[in-house]
Amino acid sequence: MAPPRHRRPGFSRRAQYSLFVTYVLAIAGAVVAGVLLLISIADPTGFAALRAGAAELTAPVARGFHAIRRSIAGVGENTSAYLDAASQNAALKRQVAANRTKLIEADALRAENAQLKMLLNLQKEAGDQLVAIGNLVSSTASSSRRIAILSVGSSDGVAIGYPVRAAHGLVGRVIETSPNTAKVLLLSDAENVIPVIRVPDGLPALANGLGDGTIMIRPVDLGVNNFKRGQIVVTSGSGGLYPPNIPFASIVRKTSDGALARPIASPASSEHVMVLKPYQEAAKQVLDTALEALPKGENEE
Repeated sequence: MAPPRHRRPGFSRRAQYSLFVTYVLAIAGAVVAGVLLLISIADPTGFAALRAGAAELTAPVARGFHAIRRSIAGVGENTSAYLDAASQNAALKRQVAANRTKLIEADALRAENAQLKMLLNLQKEAGDQLVAIGNLVSSTASSSRRIAILSVGSSDGVAIGYPVRAAHGLVGRVIETSPNTAKVLLLSDAENVIPVIRVPDGLPALANGLGDGTIMIRPVDLGVNNFKRGQIVVTSGSGGLYPPNIPFASIVRKTSDGALARPIASPASSEHVMVLKPYQEAAKQVLDTALEALPKGENEE
C-alpha cells in the first residue's frame, strides 16, 4: 500500500522537536516583548535603565562588528588609493616624457632660430656678394675625403670655387655643381689649403685639413710658434677666394711646427649656409661700381 501523499510532521521526532522549539521561542519572545511593553508603560525609568544595561552588554559585540566593518572598508580604501596612485604615477610619467620631448623640440627650435637670425644679419652684410642660401643635406664622415652636399646648384647661380659659410664661420668651397645641388669641399679635407690670420695680432698662417675632422695651422714665419689653446684664427682674404675675417677655427693644442685646430662651423650643426662670390671678384665688382659712379671726366682720367 502506497504511503499517503501529505505526511504530518508528527511522524518525525526531529521535526516534532524543531516545531516545538519554534513554538516555545515564539511564545517566549512574545511574553518578553509583552513584559517589556508593560514595564515601559508602567515604569519608564526602570525600562530606560534596563535598556541601558542591555546596551552595555551588547556594546563589545557592536564594537567588534564595527571594527571588522571599518577594517574591511579600510582595506577597500587602501586598495583603491594604491590603484589610483599607480594610475596617477603612470600618467605623470607619460606627462614628464611628453614635456621632455617638447623641451628638446623647443631647444632645437631656439638654436635654429638663433642660427637663422645670425644668417639673416650676415645676408644683409654680404649684399651683392651673396649668391644663394641653401642647406647641407649630407656630409661624409668615414671616407678620406671631407665633402658635403649642398641643396642649391648652378640654376641658383652657384659655381665652382665659390666660398660657402655658415652663421658661425667658414664651411668650405664649391668643387662641383649640378642644376640643383653642389659638392662642397670642407675645411678639414686634406686638399683644402687656406690662408688665415690669428686674432687679435694678425699672425699670418696657412691652414690645411688633415682628413680626420681637424686642421693643421702652420705660421708663415716658422720661427714664430706661440699658439695657445682657445685662440681663434680667421680668413685673411689673401688669394682672393675667401673674404677676410670669417671665423675659421679654434686652436686645440700647440704642435712642434704650429697648432692643431678644429673648425668653428661644423657641417653637422650648420644646416643653413650661404654661398658667396669669390672675394677678388666681389672686390672687383665694388671697384667697378665705384668707378661707374664717378663723373665721366674723372673716370676717363
